[in-house]
Amino acid sequence: MPSSGSGEDHLCQWLYETFQSSDPDLKLIVLSFIPLISSLYLSRVISSPYSSSLAGFESVILTIYQSETRLRGGKPLLISIPDLSQPSLYHTPRPGSRNRRQAVAQERQAKVGVLSPPLEPQMAVKSTKRACIVAVGWVVFIGKISAMPVRSKIDFCEFVVGWAGQDCCCRYELDDDESSLSNFNEDGEIGSFSEEMGRLGINERSNSNGSCNGNGNVRGSGDFRSCRIPLPWELMQPVLRILGHCLLAPMKAQEVRDAASVAIRSVYARASHELMPQAILASRSLIQLDKSTRKAARDASGMAVIGGMASNPTTPSKPKKPEVLLVSK
Repeated sequence: MPSSGSGEDHLCQWLYETFQSSDPDLKLIVLSFIPLISSLYLSRVISSPYSSSLAGFESVILTIYQSETRLRGGKPLLISIPDLSQPSLYHTPRPGSRNRRQAVAQERQAKVGVLSPPLEPQMAVKSTKRACIVAVGWVVFIGKISAMPVRSKIDFCEFVVGWAGQDCCCRYELDDDESSLSNFNEDGEIGSFSEEMGRLGINERSNSNGSCNGNGNVRGSGDFRSCRIPLPWELMQPVLRILGHCLLAPMKAQEVRDAASVAIRSVYARASHELMPQAILASRSLIQLDKSTRKAARDASGMAVIGGMASNPTTPSKPKKPEVLLVSK
């Protein structure tokens, strides 16, 4: 509804009050709405920033940001980075006895990276802090993504396709004939990639009413799912982390992986057009991992079929001769 997201929106009020509760299960329900709320909010801010009030959406996003700010306590999120100069991640060179302490201290310092800087308290969603506040909501979503419903993950992947807004052929420039997504398996059990995406409802839906203007930018569509938004590194980083989980995490829902495969290729095209080296490297790596995972699944499926044919009980087998035991007297 066009009037949703205002300060009088009852759903936003319920989400805001529910996230304030101490029940962790209720908080998970609120977090499952993060993809939908952020997509509606960002699309309306970009398409019509002065049309209506979005205080309802902002209150939900802001309360999640404030909760995460309190949990971090003014400290940054750190991550351990392996020393890529070594031949193995498990290889630790032994420094000389004279400079052992100094070498160990330098090694430990080099392995620590800042994943997210300390959060500053915010009382309102300002335009200069909007990307940071929304990104923190996505980071919280990542922390609980294993408990998120399948529909919420698919929604996020669908929205990413629209946010990236890239409907150009360079999305699939990393896909070759052997590992392309045109066929998921040899016997056509799933069928073509376009048919599968059509069944999921995300095949070109985000860009169905738009046209590529030569730079890969889509224009001409008013649906919130196909609204192209600015994607600075603050937003791109959690997007890549969520897509990485959807592509590589062990799960039974194949629909999530298929939706993430479409989304990561749109992100790669967007990053290529805007010359974002960090996003290009990350999205390219995820595409390669997706291709290798699908190839391994096809190979395993083929081996299973061959093994099933070999162990078919209807296949006649030659009767075994009785064993003769020779006993010496």
